[in-house]
Formats: sequence, C-alpha cells, structure tokens
Amino acid sequence: MSSTLGTIFKITTFGESHGPGVGVVIEGCPPGLRLDADGIQRELDRRKPGQNLLTTQRKEADEFEILSGAYEGRTLGSPLTFLIRNKDMKGGDYKKWEHLYRPSHADFTYDAKYGFRTPLGGGRASARETIGRVAAGAIAAQILKEELGVETVAWVEEVGGFSAGLYDSPPASRQDVDRFPARCPDEQAAGRMAEMIDEARRSGDSLGGVVAAVSRNVPPGLGDPVFGKLEADLARACLSIPACKGFESGSGFAGTRLRGSEHNDEFLPEEESPNTVLEGRDHDSVPRPVTRTNNSGGIQGGISNGMPLLMRLAFKPTATINREQNTVDDLGRAALIKTGGRHDPCVLPRAVPIVEAMINLTLVDAFLRQRALAPEWSRRFIKGGHPS
Repeated sequence: MSSTLGTIFKITTFGESHGPGVGVVIEGCPPGLRLDADGIQRELDRRKPGQNLLTTQRKEADEFEILSGAYEGRTLGSPLTFLIRNKDMKGGDYKKWEHLYRPSHADFTYDAKYGFRTPLGGGRASARETIGRVAAGAIAAQILKEELGVETVAWVEEVGGFSAGLYDSPPASRQDVDRFPARCPDEQAAGRMAEMIDEARRSGDSLGGVVAAVSRNVPPGLGDPVFGKLEADLARACLSIPACKGFESGSGFAGTRLRGSEHNDEFLPEEESPNTVLEGRDHDSVPRPVTRTNNSGGIQGGISNGMPLLMRLAFKPTATINREQNTVDDLGRAALIKTGGRHDPCVLPRAVPIVEAMINLTLVDAFLRQRALAPEWSRRFIKGGHPS
C-alpha cells in the first residue's frame, strides 16, 4: 500500500480510523528547525471532528505526541514521528455491516485488492488518516514561510452548486476563512452554505463542492520537467485526499473556452506589476518579469513563474448518508443497507486545512529539490539572496 509521499521531504502516514491511533513519519526535515508546536496543534484543531453542527460529532482532541526526531523542541534531522491517539472510537457500530459493501465507500475495492479488510469504519480510506498529513503540512508551512515567505490559503468556494465567486479575488489570510463554520470568507455566501449543509444533514443526505486555494510568494523555478511538473505533483497530492475527484490549476477547464489571445499571460517588468506578488524580496535580488493576468495559475511549462499559484479541487458528496440504499454482500447477494452514524454531511469545511497541507508538502519538497539541484538559484530568487 502506498502511504508515502515526497522525494526529499518525505512523509509516511500510518494508522486506521478505529485503531489505537494515527500518525506520520517525516524524513528529510532539516535539522535544527524549532518546531512550532502551537502551530501544529492549531492546524490539527482546524481539521478535527466535532467543531460544530456542520461536521461529524465524533469527539477527538487530536493532540499530538512526538515519538522521535526532536530534542528540546528542535528537529534532529532523523525521522520525525508524530502519534495522535484515537479516543472516541465506536468500531463495534460497524460490525453489523461487515459483510455488506457500503455504496461509494472503499469496502469493495479494498476487498478486491487485498482479499481482506477491516470492517471497522473506513480503515485507511477514512479521512482520519489525513491527521498525519496535516501535522506534517504544518511543518512544511513553517519552512516555506521562514525560507521563502510562502503562504497558502484555502477556502470553500462552492457547496452543492452554489458558488461564492471568490476564485479571482482570493482571501488574504486563513483568519478570514476561519471566521465562519462553512470556511467561506464571504459572510453571505458562508451563511447560505451553512444552511444548505444543515438541510442536507437533517434530511439524512450529503453535499459536495469545491475547495479553492492560493499560494503566494512562490518563487519561480519550482517543478521538474517533464514528468515532475509542479501542477502534476500538486494534482497527485491533492487527488489523494479522500473524496477529492477533480483538480484544476489556473483557469482550468474554463480556459478552454478562451482564445489564445485572451488566455495568454503577457509579461511586464517587475516594477509595473498590478499586483503585490513579490513581498519581502531583497533589493539586491535579480529583477524578474511578472504577468498582467494569471490564467496560468503561477505555473508555465510545469515550472512556477513567481505569480500566485491558483487551484480548485472538486469534492464528491460524503458517501455515508442516513438513507436506505441498495447494495450487495461479500457473496454477491442483493441487500439493503442504511448506515447512518457519525459523519460529515459535507466534507469541505474540514477539507480546507487538508488541502493546505497537501499543497505545502508538495511545495516544500519542490523547494528542497530545486535548492539541491541549482545552488545559485537560491542566490537569485530567495529573499536576502544575491545574484551569482
């Protein structure tokens, strides 16, 4: 089973939704980094269940323990291991369905692949597995912020076909996003989304939607042609999130409706930039071109161009619903199932920190690869660097 992501900054997640705990092993984290424990816990709190009526009512503190790789709050350079213990497991609730395949879950496919599966919740397919990703992503975000000034902000852009229309004017900060339970930074849109999610919950149904994200201050040069293109790595990471069914970069599918003359991003000298995209750069750094528009979403030829990265991720409706459905058992016999239980009527609000984590994990690995490949690149494009 592939539970590892990354080349230099490499993570391996472990654990099942109703086992003793879940966690992550991080390899390649630079030594001497002072871990922001409060920041890590804050990200886990943003992801944890039971936050409000829009999320599952499973109660978990999701407090992390460091088992290896750190001393007196600093990383050692050796594998860094985080453990988050499961406390509010109710695996016995699932025993009555152990021979039934829940519609649109991974029950049948895991059985088909391995010939054996845990009937206790979703196992490795559960969104609880993403706790390790969020913990590791918080460290990746810390490195990106300290080394490059990069910040990633994700938000709920669309729920059940209702769109906030914020993709072209992304929120400035995570604080703007977290003001509302729906994690949409527009008050009116957030209120409408919350109403829709609550209605789906009360009717025993679920909703899907779109999470959008922006990464600012990403320097040019990240990404490896031709099979390691930055948007390909970002798509791979984001599509590994449970329930994620689609990924767009920049103009995405909407760009197919434009002509080249409309879609091309014209270059401008840095000082003529209509947007502040180069915050905090040293005056001795090499000037670089910027673009008038950003239909490319900050990536051209699979390599970052210095403009903000823009992405949209499609999430399907939560598979667990409180309605009777047709299915079959593990002997192929027709059956009826009504699962119910504790689940998110819409995964999007809790998916926001997971999306940020996967983007940051991809970017920090790309950054470390690029720094190792071309040392002079750091002198040209990183804050405080100097031309070679």
